[in-house]
Amino acid sequence: MKRWRETFRISQIEIAQKMRVSSSVISDYESGRRKSPGARFIKKFVNSLIEVDIERGREVLPSLLRIILGGSRLYEAVIDMREFLKPISVEDFCNKIKAELVVSAGAESTLIFGYTVVDSIKLVLEVPSYEYIRLYGATTQRAAIFTRVTFGRSPMVAIKAMQAGMGGLRPALVVMHGPTRTDRLAETIAKKESIPLAISRASSVEELLELLKKIR
Repeated sequence: MKRWRETFRISQIEIAQKMRVSSSVISDYESGRRKSPGARFIKKFVNSLIEVDIERGREVLPSLLRIILGGSRLYEAVIDMREFLKPISVEDFCNKIKAELVVSAGAESTLIFGYTVVDSIKLVLEVPSYEYIRLYGATTQRAAIFTRVTFGRSPMVAIKAMQAGMGGLRPALVVMHGPTRTDRLAETIAKKESIPLAISRASSVEELLELLKKIR
């Protein structure tokens, strides 16, 4: 616990306040005066570390993302990647990022647990398909968000290639930012593969990222 707290450069008092516990509790666990904390406490501790870092403007999380993705070319394509503190339905998620469901696949109430935002051009042109699995982070129940999209064909072809190389794994939702309408082939692939497909009407990538940051 101490190692991770110091990695995030958070004091015992600050993490204790975020967790709503006494700072002496944190001190006792770190010094070994208390027995190892349970899974529920550790989960709360980790979530609190992440929340504090997000509030500070993400000082540490990007460097951890680099470690997770290693030196792969995928790192250059990933703009943002996060797990939610609480799951959110596809419908609510779309509403929060100004997205319209083009293909619902009956998944409006499906829960998603995180998202990955990628530069679609860099992903398709520079990243080999065998690295796509790293887009999923801790769970496949997440939104795959593609920016710099013109029509939407390439991202859906990439998703199809991802499935072929990973035994049918697929994101819970695909969101495209950029196009005013989707390509017919993209919609056909989404319907055939039963993948919800949405278009975000956020005015810019920056606005989209800001909307995503507000989701807890």
